[in-house]
Amino acid sequence: MMGRAKLTVVPPGKPLIGRAIPPGSKSITNRALLLAGLAKGTSRLTGALKSDDTRYMADALRALGVVVDEPDATSFVVTSTGKLEPPAAPLFLGNAGTATRFLTAALALGNGRYVVDGDEHMRKRPIKPLVDALQSLGVKAEAPTGCPPVTIDATGAFASDKVVIDGGLSSQYVSALQMAAACSSAPFTIELAGADIGARGYIDLTLAAMRAFGAEAEQTSPSSWRIQPTGYRAADFTVEPDASAATYLWAAEVLTGGKIDLGVANEEFTQPDAKAYDIIRQFPHMPAEIDGSQMQDAVPTLAVLAAFNEQPVRFVGIANLRVKECDRIRALSLGLNAIRDGLAREEGDDLIVFSDPALAGQVLPAAIDTFADHRIAMSFALAGLKIGGITILDPDCVAKTFPSYWDVLSSLGVSYTDIQ
Repeated sequence: MMGRAKLTVVPPGKPLIGRAIPPGSKSITNRALLLAGLAKGTSRLTGALKSDDTRYMADALRALGVVVDEPDATSFVVTSTGKLEPPAAPLFLGNAGTATRFLTAALALGNGRYVVDGDEHMRKRPIKPLVDALQSLGVKAEAPTGCPPVTIDATGAFASDKVVIDGGLSSQYVSALQMAAACSSAPFTIELAGADIGARGYIDLTLAAMRAFGAEAEQTSPSSWRIQPTGYRAADFTVEPDASAATYLWAAEVLTGGKIDLGVANEEFTQPDAKAYDIIRQFPHMPAEIDGSQMQDAVPTLAVLAAFNEQPVRFVGIANLRVKECDRIRALSLGLNAIRDGLAREEGDDLIVFSDPALAGQVLPAAIDTFADHRIAMSFALAGLKIGGITILDPDCVAKTFPSYWDVLSSLGVSYTDIQ
């Protein structure tokens, strides 16, 4: 049942043992959906994620004239002419950052007017670096607030074969331009303004997906890429399980001394957040400092796990978490301090978690404000595996990427009370 206001996690008091398959990767599913929409012909995506974020992308593609069928719970069949037609109304993408950024760049090579918009949270998430880059390519693109909505009046071409993009806030800006560039009319160079970039591993995901749909792309230096004007061809594509979702199950396993079979070995993941596995398996002896810059979506998992570590943990390289679905640094700090005052502290853009293994087994009633952020909800559920009284507000926000999360934990032996 959706629309629940809260639920309280009951500590299972036993190891969590069983099989729990993470859903398909959100990051890869939304890349593959867009590339299939830009490819002429019919593509079949299997192992895909069906969640709020991917439904926003699929519905946007339908509004752009692409046929998107869903023959089963983990498949999309996408049939396209290779062109994205101007929609009858603004595209509403909720709080789906991948869909918003990726489509903004792709539509810049369309023909006509496109408006990309989202919910109140998306309207606070920056997109100015991408809009600035498109404007430098001669695209008439406007985002007056620096956040969505973005209005694009496209003429089907870029005025230049090179762009410089500031990727410091998000690697999604770079990925967006890379995917669009294969549809340009000449070889295209993308160069970073400075060396900073959000989780760089997502660029590798983007390039791998592009190549699967026929693109030719190469990294020409640590801060530049060259994309050939191949366009895309329809393909059959398998989406791997979501590594960010896997982090909750890995953490649940070590917190409870359990054994959870994810159906996929850690080393088979290609997504950046899989790097968190090596840190999680060190619990309760996680390092005193963790650089979250290249596994940003895993930081909430690691921060809650750190509450039970043998030594305090400082998270660095996480400034970008302030512009995710919510200010995750603030949300983590508030949530941890709701459990026990002084458990966490923000220092600039660092987060310090003052670990205490003795928290386990206590009853510390705390209402966790998730700020409608799926990762805050899922990570603080982990605290509820060891501490009594952890109540998750707006628990159904997990539908953004892991709609079955509460059922998956339940299948492993977790129960809930105070469900309203």
